[in-house]
Formats: sequence, C-alpha cells, structure tokens
Amino acid sequence: MRHEETIFSGFGGQGALFAGQLLAYSGMAEDLHVTWIPSYGPEMRGGTANCTVIVSEMEIGAPIIRHPTAAVVLNLPSMEKYEPLVKPGGVLVVNTSLVDIESERDDIRVIALPASDIAEELGNARMANVVALGALIEATGLVDFETVEQQLEEHLSERQREWLKPNKKALHEGAARAKSE
Repeated sequence: MRHEETIFSGFGGQGALFAGQLLAYSGMAEDLHVTWIPSYGPEMRGGTANCTVIVSEMEIGAPIIRHPTAAVVLNLPSMEKYEPLVKPGGVLVVNTSLVDIESERDDIRVIALPASDIAEELGNARMANVVALGALIEATGLVDFETVEQQLEEHLSERQREWLKPNKKALHEGAARAKSE
C-alpha cells in the first residue's frame, strides 16, 4: 500500500516548497489522498523553508508529521533537524553540495548526492530541488515519473517555461543517482 510522509526542507529560494507541491500534485493526479503544508520564516529567501507532504492510498487522518518516512534535506540546518526524525526503514535524500556531514544512521536508506552541483551542470543550481525529488521518487516508487513530468508541465510558471526540459533532465538525473546508491 502506498503511503509516504515526507518533509522537504532547505533555505528559502531553494525550491523545497515547489518540490513538495510537485509530489502533492503528482499524488492527486494518480487519485491518491494528499496533504501539503508549507512552513517558512518571515525572511523567506535565505531563511528556513520546509513543507510536509503526505501521499497515501488511505484517507489521511491528520496532516501533521512527527516522524517522516522520508526527508529531503537541501542544506545543513535541515539535515541536523530532520535526519534524526526519519522513521527506521525510511529514506533520507541529502544534498551533499551544501551538507558536509554524513548520516551515521544504519536503519534508514541514505541517498547522498550533490544535487546543487548536478543542477549547476544542467544549467541552473536552482534545480537542485528537482534533482532531489527525482532521487526520492526513484527510492520510494510512490508516484510515476511520467506523472511528475506532467505536473512539471502543468505547474511551471510561464516565466519559467524555458526550464521545463532541463527540469525533466534534473528529475531523471536524480533518479539515476539514487539507483546507483
């Protein structure tokens, strides 16, 4: 049964909220039950931003996540805060471009990838969120890649349309890196 409770977290401007939205939209497109709750400080860009996303085949009783089954951490403060909270057997996706410590947990699957560097190689470091999302989707199998690609097409703003193809590439590059972990 598909059920994933995920936290996406990073600095404001890294796209943690957008990656969470893409997962939530993808879940809805596959007729799953979904919650998405953003949280960010008053400073937004540069401050901490995170969101919780629950995607499930079952009805969702409460949208609050205390111990996620998965976490995507895009910066060091997020790693320090959320790595200890991931449930045993869960998945932790770490952006090693900005996180210089390793998880010492052996009861979770850790996917360590230089998401910001990969995104930079693809043309824009701001796609690190999509690289990390690709790794998460590959690790969990929660939704289909085609669904996420469709949601990118539907929810990328008009002024960001030029980044559609590179974002799809970023999604697949993150997945490829997760396969090799």
